[in-house]
Amino acid sequence: MLLWTALGWVVGQELNCRVQVMHRQIQGTNVQVFEAMQNSLTEMINQTHWTTNVYTFDERIECSIVLNISEYSGDEFKGYVQVQSQRPVFGSSYNTVMLNFKERGGELHFRYNEGEQLIYSPNGSNGALVSTVAFYANIIVGLDYDSFGNEAGTPFFQKAQKIVSDMQSTPFSGWKSYESLRNRYWLAEDFMNPTYGPLRRCSYRYHRLGFDLLSSRMDQGRAEIAESLKLIQKVNRNKPNSFLVQLWLIAKGEEIVNLFAEAQTTEKNQVYSILLELDPANQEKYSSLKQ
Repeated sequence: MLLWTALGWVVGQELNCRVQVMHRQIQGTNVQVFEAMQNSLTEMINQTHWTTNVYTFDERIECSIVLNISEYSGDEFKGYVQVQSQRPVFGSSYNTVMLNFKERGGELHFRYNEGEQLIYSPNGSNGALVSTVAFYANIIVGLDYDSFGNEAGTPFFQKAQKIVSDMQSTPFSGWKSYESLRNRYWLAEDFMNPTYGPLRRCSYRYHRLGFDLLSSRMDQGRAEIAESLKLIQKVNRNKPNSFLVQLWLIAKGEEIVNLFAEAQTTEKNQVYSILLELDPANQEKYSSLKQ
């Protein structure tokens, strides 16, 4: 229910998520089942209360979840998920990417019947489709919270981890540690692993103390961002080429290059050195910072 306050429209829901169900690889089938699935998932994710806080209409987290279906037989579907989320930067019209993750093919596996009502129950039993979307909803919210407070997203990563635990006894892919080193299991596991605490604390410094200052104090904000990168560097030295570090670079690599394009030479060289250490395979991407 929407309520009008002096601050504007207030909604309980936290996500403004665009859900797409893609099925280009499947020929000669009834597309209505995919349309029904997309509509049900859109309603479920955007109308579920993922937190206990109240969000105004404009505070909702912008994100997208794409289900790419490659196999379909009866009520069984297989494919992969792509997830993206953004966060607005204070004092600007710029949105910074928080997550840009694409699963491996076949890691999306679930059953669904056309017309089936999709409802997430945090304390009950959920099918693989609802569990997958709920998992990523909690990851998205957790990342957003981490950017506003040191490790503030912990409750949501814990919820994601519980969803993974609940799915261990099912036959569906994408949930088990031995299936891949970069699947849902490890995404939740790594966010809750103290080894990656510096990466999560980097998010607060990078966004709240760095990017949110750029519109008013460019030099101070940029210097804070440069310092925050040392926390990522610390994680990488303990866990080279780790899943979370690579995810972070996918989301932030190009953004950092653009931000430091006009920085002082010393700052450019410092940032270039860190990025090269984190991601030597993509040296060319960062070469414009080298002085």
